[in-house]
Amino acid sequence: MMFTKRLREPIMRGEITCSVRIWRSARVKPGGRYRLGAGAIEVTSIREISMADITPDLARCSGFLGVVDLLKVAKHGPGGRVYLVEFEYCADA
Repeated sequence: MMFTKRLREPIMRGEITCSVRIWRSARVKPGGRYRLGAGAIEVTSIREISMADITPDLARCSGFLGVVDLLKVAKHGPGGRVYLVEFEYCADA
């Protein structure tokens, strides 16, 4: 999983533990580890949600100022399915 540069440090500090992604299909799986900095994030869960589930609170928990800010970054390619990915950062990965 790739993250915009401004989110990387807060993720590594444990301040951000979820991400909203708009894909054609799920690109990660629970238990998967994905490099970030000196460590990695480990996906703890992924579930499909609706656009209506993307609230201002969820956007802020994901490291964005609001829903519009999040949606500018969340869409990857032509996908239309919305996923909530929860993870934890592992510094020793």
